[in-house]
Amino acid sequence: MSEVEKASTSAQETAAALMEALNATDSNGTDAFNATVKFVATPEGTALAYGSLVLMALVPIFFGALRSVACSKSKNTSDMPETITSRDAARFPIIASCTLFGLYLFFKVFSQAYINLLLSVYFFVLGVLALSHTISPLLSRVIPSSVPNKQYQLLFTQGTGENKEEIINYEFDTNNLVCLLASGVVGVWYILKKHWIANNLFGLAFALNGVELLHLNNVSTGCILLGGLFVYDIFWVFGTNVMVTVAKSFEAPIKLVFPQDLLEKGLDASNFAMLGLGDIVIPGIFIALLLRFDVSLKKNSRTYFCSSFLAYIFGLGLTIFVMHTFKHAQPALLYLVPACVGFPVVVALIKGELTEMFRYEESIGDEGLAKDDSSEPLKKDQ
Repeated sequence: MSEVEKASTSAQETAAALMEALNATDSNGTDAFNATVKFVATPEGTALAYGSLVLMALVPIFFGALRSVACSKSKNTSDMPETITSRDAARFPIIASCTLFGLYLFFKVFSQAYINLLLSVYFFVLGVLALSHTISPLLSRVIPSSVPNKQYQLLFTQGTGENKEEIINYEFDTNNLVCLLASGVVGVWYILKKHWIANNLFGLAFALNGVELLHLNNVSTGCILLGGLFVYDIFWVFGTNVMVTVAKSFEAPIKLVFPQDLLEKGLDASNFAMLGLGDIVIPGIFIALLLRFDVSLKKNSRTYFCSSFLAYIFGLGLTIFVMHTFKHAQPALLYLVPACVGFPVVVALIKGELTEMFRYEESIGDEGLAKDDSSEPLKKDQ
């Protein structure tokens, strides 16, 4: 009987210990048992997250495209855009693939914490400058003209006399300093807290600046770039786990995020839906090119811009639908590239302007069509 009693007592103690473990709480006050349960987003939370991502993607494309028109006409060398040629477009997917795989190897070999610390400092500097450049025009419109706005110049030279060479010649004003200070506050917030709102502020600034300052020189170049990245995106998402791994490990504002549990946890939510900045900037620079083509036609219409903008909304919506249906990460460019290229081409075919669209060559600092390479050289005066 004593052995039976001992066995019964041991079983009771084991059961008690198990119940105590299940009822135990961690340092955050979360049930230990429930902590292992995966969060399942509600339909409302999912709709809010994806809807917000779509809206955040459209904002930098729309305003970046508008600002790219003024940027292309600017005579100021500091505001000159970076022009992507067909050769650059052809090499870009290869360079992007090497960079992506290099990051993947870095995360596999080195400590993720050290890599992200280095990247955080790097993107802190870039983010502050990008956000400052983004909000500067807005601040200039808000501040009354009666408020003094002093001009400054940062000049670094090398050598003396006739051998003097300018290294840095940057002009700025008081408004720029205010924007830089405000952006610095956001940067400190991001470094210390890695909060998703700070991440999105930097991400939106990067996307808007990319659409504004990266210019395709013609539609053919845009098709080469989008086509190459179409294959790149499909291979790295479906063919390997490289892109998904890097996206989840890379703690930098290179993606827009929105919590699916915002309704339950508020601003402290942590279950995020995400959209990479490449899925915004790459189609965005093509849409911005079509807007500048619309302007060059001087018909007071924005047919090609509107058709490509609507195509982007359709393609992104289709991406989200397929991703939600199959519960698997999707290469957004798989749906965005055919939509953003196909819709404007169909419109051009209907209007009979397909040849004119593909002959359009952007000339920086000029509103119209670029010079035709086939034009005859000017004859010298006899």
